[in-house]
Amino acid sequence: MDGAGTSLIGVRVLLVDDDADLRFLMAAMLEREGAIVTESTSARDAYAVLLLERPDVLVTDLTMPGEDGFWLIAAIRALSAAHGGGTPAAALTGHVTPEDRASVLRAGFQFHVAKPDAPDHLVGIVAILAQKP
Repeated sequence: MDGAGTSLIGVRVLLVDDDADLRFLMAAMLEREGAIVTESTSARDAYAVLLLERPDVLVTDLTMPGEDGFWLIAAIRALSAAHGGGTPAAALTGHVTPEDRASVLRAGFQFHVAKPDAPDHLVGIVAILAQKP
């Protein structure tokens, strides 16, 4: 899932991570494939952005100061579908055990992405999440 040949033209992505360098790298990769990326540094700010912009896909770090990615997905999943409650989401994390993956999926994310692998797989994952049912 390296994203080669994948087009994200017009896909609106909300990218949430407190690590500026990683966020910059991931945003650049997504934008190179045509995505429209809105960046956020915190879960609380990302929630406000989601309510206003209604992105097609959410990609969020799980471990951030203050509210974390689990807080963010719980807040989003509590919304009605009309307000963004069903927004497809991928969790970025350094926690990669099978138990970690299970807790991420139970929380409401569709994908669990190991941070070291995230840049290599992100374009393909976003493309899958952006597909309309």
